[in-house]
Amino acid sequence: MDITVQELKNKLAAEDGFVLIDVREPYEHEEFNVGGNLVPLGDIPNRLGELEDFKDHEIIVYCRSGKRSANAQAFLQQNGFQNVHNLTGGMLAWEEAFGRTR
Repeated sequence: MDITVQELKNKLAAEDGFVLIDVREPYEHEEFNVGGNLVPLGDIPNRLGELEDFKDHEIIVYCRSGKRSANAQAFLQQNGFQNVHNLTGGMLAWEEAFGRTR
């Protein structure tokens, strides 16, 4: 299941309990992010143990355009994570809608 940038913005504003994961590279995260925990896509398999604590939580993954986060979403779902959402359009869609503001 996917989530739109407006839905994510609303969840962030409401401080709705969820886990936000940025699957981009560190330089992308440093350039601009919306507050997600940085877990680059290539690191997810090795860091699955860290993420196990969030298996029963809502997780939202994002990247630049939504493609890497779609891969992360599929991987997490294959590993038993039930409630994983991909941010449609990623940070490109966020910037188009809201600029570089959180």
